Amino acid sequence: MTLSFVPGDSLAHRLDPRSKLLVQVAFAAVAYAYTTPRGLALLTLVAVGCLVAADGGPRDLWSYRVAFPVLLFAPLVAGATLGAPWFRVERAAVTGLASYRVLLLLVVAAAYVRSTPVRESRAAVQRTIPGRPGVFLGVGVALVFRFLPLLKRDLLTAREAVRARGGGALPVSERIRLVTVAGIDRAFGRADRLGTALNARCFAWNPTLPRLAFGRADAVALGVGFGLFAAALAAVL
Repeated sequence: MTLSFVPGDSLAHRLDPRSKLLVQVAFAAVAYAYTTPRGLALLTLVAVGCLVAADGGPRDLWSYRVAFPVLLFAPLVAGATLGAPWFRVERAAVTGLASYRVLLLLVVAAAYVRSTPVRESRAAVQRTIPGRPGVFLGVGVALVFRFLPLLKRDLLTAREAVRARGGGALPVSERIRLVTVAGIDRAFGRADRLGTALNARCFAWNPTLPRLAFGRADAVALGVGFGLFAAALAAVL
């Protein structure tokens, strides 16, 4: 699975992107306000519900697999010590909860990416933040969502090319260097072609964006978003 929009007719697909952005921000606020196992267990239900509402599943999280080793080994590194007792369970537990919180945020993000076209994300940002700053952020969001899958594909292509040329026998550090250099070279090449394409198409700051409108289903999403914000505020106060 790639980190990109998947057409569909799920509940999340029918929501206004502004509602989904509100839910994401509110979920992040609650996740950092409630760090206990019980709080994260309840947030797990919310995160899974978001992914199911977008007709998603565990396969959609595969796009974030690069982060999984870090989230898995972070508690072990945090708990390890250079002397007796050699491992502190309390430190590992705190870091483990933090890693799980990040995983929940990735689940909600996967639901948003799967159910929201790039143009709608850009329109939501530009119509939420007024003036040139909103336009600048909207363009940035659009470019990030469009080019992350391409850059990821370039890295995979470079890795396969190294393997095909007998790179499997090289040290790990050398393989990483070759793939990284190839990936950066392709990224700069894509950036140059992007600049040329924008100039050729007379890039404008005020393009015609898709029309956004709140529907009945958005009432549920807005209620969830404001409810999560209220819960986060209650925890802080």
